[in-house]
Amino acid sequence: MDKSKVYFTTFKTSFTENLLTKLRRLMITAGIKDIDFTDKYAAIKIHFGEYGNLAFLRPNYAKVVADVVKESGGKPFLTDCNTLYVGSRKNALDHLDTAYANGFSPMTTGCQVIIADGLKGTDEVLVPIDGEYVKEAKVGRALMDADILISLTHFKGHEATSFGGAIKNIGMGGGSRAGKMEMHSDGKPTVTADKCIGCASCTRVCAHTGIMITDKKAAIDHNKCVGCGRCIGVCPKDAIEATFDASNKRLNCKMAEYTKAICQNRPCFHIALVCDVSPNCDCHAENDIPIIPDVGMFASFDPVALDVACADACNRQPIIAGSVLAENAAHHECCDHTDHFHMTHPDTEWESCIAHSVKIGLGTDQYELIEI
Repeated sequence: MDKSKVYFTTFKTSFTENLLTKLRRLMITAGIKDIDFTDKYAAIKIHFGEYGNLAFLRPNYAKVVADVVKESGGKPFLTDCNTLYVGSRKNALDHLDTAYANGFSPMTTGCQVIIADGLKGTDEVLVPIDGEYVKEAKVGRALMDADILISLTHFKGHEATSFGGAIKNIGMGGGSRAGKMEMHSDGKPTVTADKCIGCASCTRVCAHTGIMITDKKAAIDHNKCVGCGRCIGVCPKDAIEATFDASNKRLNCKMAEYTKAICQNRPCFHIALVCDVSPNCDCHAENDIPIIPDVGMFASFDPVALDVACADACNRQPIIAGSVLAENAAHHECCDHTDHFHMTHPDTEWESCIAHSVKIGLGTDQYELIEI
């Protein structure tokens, strides 16, 4: 396979070009305007940041992307799916409140904000993929209704996948609550009895009569449960939880297959900003100090090449003193000190995601870096 082109620019600015105009130039040079946006819906997949986290991308960057789409005749909207875990983005109302609090609104970004999998995280489309791990990806409906997909990614560390790049932003982020459970879990949800109030909301949405109320407490029959996750979405007390028991390698492979399901059969363009590289995901309600200095902005039509280019650039950076990475580097002599992300979370690795992505034809790990 030929090398994919990945375009790059640093965060260095001048009196005549600020970061926003530089991002615009990067996108146009990378070829985003080669896409026919005329009268087409363009989903800009982004992470709005958990409430309390301050490492997420500023909404100003999202506005640049939306403006380029609009001037090309398209109809952009910012989107993400609800979270599987309990937090400030577990349903569309809380999710929108958090997005607005973090600065993502129609007034600040110039486009609407839509939570792709609906009010309770159950509005999904089953996308055939016939992968090694996933046969039908469960994807937020609004994300699949779009004609064009643009991913705008904050590239950072991650406690399960080593780093969160374009593939994680699309694959994990685009999954409905049931989709996220499928990626994270090899099992099925369970009930925390102390939280359950016996309201029976879960029994009403279970299509397989897999939940019974006994002594005012719900119980899930795993012989009947198919793992759809709808009970998680409707529980008013967050008493039903997924079991996060999939191995990190299996999670990476499922995530790659979800990304292919979401990207296939339509134009896609990918942007990654490597700044505020926190050790953990923006899903955390806090962010630690960055592990490396800011690197720059990347853009490509290939999400795999983009992720590899970002990871390689990060691994060439010095370690920030006082960071988790610096602490781990001083105490883990057995780890690969050339891989900052593995060193940050020694029980993770990201190579399996890249290898599986290449195997299933999502993209290539070979790239030509073009600096502008």
